[in-house]
Amino acid sequence: MSGETHLPTLLAGLAPELLSGEYVFISVPGRRYGDLSELSPLAVMAEKEGLSLCVPRHLAVRHGHAHQGCFRCITLSVHSSLEAVGLTAAVSAALAAAGISANVVAGARHDHVFIPADVAEHALTLLQRLGESCRAGAASG
Repeated sequence: MSGETHLPTLLAGLAPELLSGEYVFISVPGRRYGDLSELSPLAVMAEKEGLSLCVPRHLAVRHGHAHQGCFRCITLSVHSSLEAVGLTAAVSAALAAAGISANVVAGARHDHVFIPADVAEHALTLLQRLGESCRAGAASG
């Protein structure tokens, strides 16, 4: 389960996939891991202010959880190592150049980029182009 660490290989193999559905981030004080499983969290982080969860928007609304923003998730399908250097920076830079915010959550095998829902398709296109240009560069070099 080591994953790729070589940045040009990572970028050439990005293979970004836009997940279906919309997600929101919520923070719930006084909760622990395993709590709120009814919200089907995609990601969970324990913070000093409370349990922070990324959950499907419709479930947050149904259960009355306040949130700001609505996001879509782009999974970078390349198997990246947690020790890889530069992948998050390259992806963030490509999106930032287009004025798109990116919230990156790393899993054991892949990085997941949460993008404002209204620009998710555009962000997907930008990341696809980033991968294509890196593949073209590798083929010519």
